[in-house]
Amino acid sequence: MSRTINLTELREGGPQDLPAVARIMQDAFDPRYGEAWTSAQCMGMLSLPGVWLTIASIDDADIGFALARVAGPEAELLLLATRPAARGRGVGGALLRAVIAESACRGVIDLHLEVRAGNEAVHLYRREGFEKVGERHHYYRGASGQLFDALTFSRKLR
Repeated sequence: MSRTINLTELREGGPQDLPAVARIMQDAFDPRYGEAWTSAQCMGMLSLPGVWLTIASIDDADIGFALARVAGPEAELLLLATRPAARGRGVGGALLRAVIAESACRGVIDLHLEVRAGNEAVHLYRREGFEKVGERHHYYRGASGQLFDALTFSRKLR
């Protein structure tokens, strides 16, 4: 009996991947919460020094991404998203571990991120060793104008 196992492939992304990033964000981020970035915001960030994009794919289909930046001894996970159909397959964890590894290679001591309070990704971040270090009240503005809190997490890398 033969079985096909779909493995997640991670690769370095670039400006040419921004249309795929936009489609993934559209699928992954609920507009009620105002978490998604525009393509212009992603392009602007990607053009800065110390910023990198990692793309996750299965069978040549882009299913997730992580956008991060390093500044001196600190780094920040700016965005991480996976298509809903790909969730529960370890894609988010693979992307997060790739950001952690790349950050460590770049000499980062502390890796930070922000996430909307109530986002299921909090479980992933805690599982990968991140600890809550703060809150920003009314940080996200949803489509209806409703405000949502952001949680700040951090992880020591060395």
